[in-house]
Amino acid sequence: MKISSLYRNKRVFSLEVFPPKKDGDARTIYETLEGLSGIKPDFISVTYGAGGNAADRTTAEIARIIKRDYNTESMAHMTCVSTSEEGATEILDTLEKYGVENVLALRGDLKPDTSPVGRFAHASDLASFIACRGGFDIGGACYPEVHSEAASAEEDLLNLKLKTDAGATFLISQLFFDTPVFFRFLERARAARVDVPIAAGIMPITNAKQIERMVTMCGASIPSKLARSMAKYSDDKDSMRKFGIEYAARQITALVEGGVDGIHLYTMNQPETACSIYSAVKGLF
Repeated sequence: MKISSLYRNKRVFSLEVFPPKKDGDARTIYETLEGLSGIKPDFISVTYGAGGNAADRTTAEIARIIKRDYNTESMAHMTCVSTSEEGATEILDTLEKYGVENVLALRGDLKPDTSPVGRFAHASDLASFIACRGGFDIGGACYPEVHSEAASAEEDLLNLKLKTDAGATFLISQLFFDTPVFFRFLERARAARVDVPIAAGIMPITNAKQIERMVTMCGASIPSKLARSMAKYSDDKDSMRKFGIEYAARQITALVEGGVDGIHLYTMNQPETACSIYSAVKGLF
């Protein structure tokens, strides 16, 4: 099933998981998926791990398992970084063989002091390539607090419009912790004629250092009230987890009340946390 059709009929609730590390135990992904089986998401996305072709195949294989063994729609991430036209074709051929119909087209993280080069310098290039091939529904990423490499919010929206014009039929946002920021971004995106469904990406706060590292990488901000709470619970793992679950549930509730198209929960392969959040908000979906 094409994911864009889900957004036409309902408010979508989706999850994200990631493959095991290159030298990790492949069985951990089965444990994650089993742990998430109590949730009935509309789809599950699988991130694109670093490490070349082995990672490509792992992402595709997990997407196949989700659809085949868990009877849940899946979406495979693809990145531009280090991807040739031949390599992209090979990945898409594999996904097609596996019955995976949805792809999230991403630029990917560049190495320090490098610029995007090659056939797929930007996510819009990859989206256009996939759209021309046909057969796949294409998702894209968006940044409520502006992409860290964009010169301005206006430039960021122009690039986002290029992405949807190239073939992206729905968007999933980068993490954010200030709900009004998302709605202000949504208003600007609609004014810029970005008319596809936009889901809010929610990252549970379970580890203060991890969150601080991630917001530094993606340019998101931490509201001062949240920062104080994170500092308060930073040395108490259980209290931090409980607070993070409650904060995510409040965010999701406010977003749904504001009419969001969908919620995409970044599980971080922590099923217990994801299930607790879902239990608190499932009545909204």
